[in-house]
Amino acid sequence: MARLPRLAVGGQAHFIIQRGHGACAVFADDADRADYRAALREAAAAERVQVHAYALLPAEVQLLATPPEPAALSRLMQALGRRYVGAYNRRHGRRGTLWDGRFHCGVVESGAMRLLALRLIDGASAERVVTSAPHRSGGPHDTGLTDPPEYWHLGNTPFEREAAYRRLLDIGVDAASAALLRGAALGGWAAGSPAFQAGLALAAARPMQPRPRGRPRRAEAAGKGPPAG
Repeated sequence: MARLPRLAVGGQAHFIIQRGHGACAVFADDADRADYRAALREAAAAERVQVHAYALLPAEVQLLATPPEPAALSRLMQALGRRYVGAYNRRHGRRGTLWDGRFHCGVVESGAMRLLALRLIDGASAERVVTSAPHRSGGPHDTGLTDPPEYWHLGNTPFEREAAYRRLLDIGVDAASAALLRGAALGGWAAGSPAFQAGLALAAARPMQPRPRGRPRRAEAAGKGPPAG
């Protein structure tokens, strides 16, 4: 089966995952992570992409970002890759690719699902992981980030929003929701309500979820019911 074109929609949030080649580390230290954040800030400003959250794990990057139009997402990741990979290779005396092929992304519906994606990325936990959580929970403000409306709805003052968000991070994201969001990103699908998925499928002329495994029954494939008795 031919690979579906990457799903990218202007004005919608995307959960992006990019992994290191062969599961190798893509950040050696804090200097690398600072270089990546600087490259992300510069590329996002150039492409007018709103970056809502990031998680820099040892061998993987997760982003939540909203492009103004579909092609801006690929341009963002290409520009980010050129600048960061070049700097990483020069700094560590290496050559060649750093990433495991193309980046993966899934479209995320606004509202509860987008807030879940924000919490999933900010709440990423692993050794030597850096996330954008401090920006929304009382730490240093990151001028390269754009808070989505769901965050602003958490309270009337910055202190209320930060306290509410810290509580949400403490609760965490349930395993089923985490698997749904990660599956959507890695598979290039949409995460959201049936109505949201149906609207995207109609506009993009492609499925928004993986088809069930196995062949459909002959009567279903023909669009007919079982023969009358």
